[in-house]
Amino acid sequence: MHKNFKNIDKTVFGRGSFDQMDTILAEKRGEHNKFILFIVDNYFKGKPLEKRIPVKPEDVIMFIDVDQYEPTTDQIDGIRDQVLASKGIPAGIVGIGGGSIMDIAKASSLMFTNEGSSTLYQGLNLIKKPGIYHLGVPTISGTGAECSMTAVLTGPVKKLGLKCDWTVFNQLILDPDLIASVPRNWWFYTGMDTFIHCVESENGTLNNTYSHAYAEQALKLCQDVFINEGCGQNAANDEKLMVASLMGGLSLTYSEVGVCHALSYGLSKILGTRHCYANCIAFNHLEDYYPQGVKEFKVMIEKHKIDLPQNLSKDWSDKQITAMAEVAYNLPHMWIHAIGPDWKNTITIDLIKNLYKRL
Repeated sequence: MHKNFKNIDKTVFGRGSFDQMDTILAEKRGEHNKFILFIVDNYFKGKPLEKRIPVKPEDVIMFIDVDQYEPTTDQIDGIRDQVLASKGIPAGIVGIGGGSIMDIAKASSLMFTNEGSSTLYQGLNLIKKPGIYHLGVPTISGTGAECSMTAVLTGPVKKLGLKCDWTVFNQLILDPDLIASVPRNWWFYTGMDTFIHCVESENGTLNNTYSHAYAEQALKLCQDVFINEGCGQNAANDEKLMVASLMGGLSLTYSEVGVCHALSYGLSKILGTRHCYANCIAFNHLEDYYPQGVKEFKVMIEKHKIDLPQNLSKDWSDKQITAMAEVAYNLPHMWIHAIGPDWKNTITIDLIKNLYKRL
């Protein structure tokens, strides 16, 4: 059956577009308990951007530190319960930050209208009711979280997203000015998430003309940002990377990710490794699955003098490697895309353990 996916309802793009937020929110403020919940990366607390957020007296603003940990089911349940107890259901949620903040905002919007723990909804189309209005403002580009139908959460048992049509943002504000201050290493790691999305989307059984069109353009933009003359962090490339991130996310929405993301999920779940960084660590050793993509990736690593650690697996116990392999193995949708519907004939726990031992 062909995918019938929902796209973002509205998108505004351009420098200074952040300042349209107040006008955009005005027509939503009368809903539910008539306040907006702002979920903001703690990086911006006390920074100039904080003063530009159109917070009204009745609103709630939460600054969340996402530097150490990716979003968890406990965290989402806690946000929902805290706000419900003090203020009720927001008229809408605004997420301002990187991919983790985007996922927290998307997941929280769903949990205000769906009962119980978010662990009950980790998977495809398990959400029972539409969430509340949610608006995303990415301040770092690459993860594609701003456009995906998945809010990835780590739970007590698994790392898996809340995935349905209602997860997708109702509104995006894409302001390239906001990503200008991203530290160089994270600019690279998150940008590579876009690049890897496209390579995996293109190289698999679910690739098609629709997903290819987005991936092809996103890869060209990534080459401008990371390889071609004029590459690097600058104003023109900020705009290109922001659009590449969106297109890469849309490509994988109508296709799928593959081997690298399966390994990345294991690294994140068992070791707590941040997603984009985990992707880079894994992708660097997957020449036999993505030869051209890894070749280009290594050129980008060299060009931008990024020091990716080697021989990490020597410090991992067999128990840890086995646990990571089990996480990766239990992502059949990724293996079906990467290998084919008969993937279990070739992909085993032992094979995946050997992939981890390369890292």
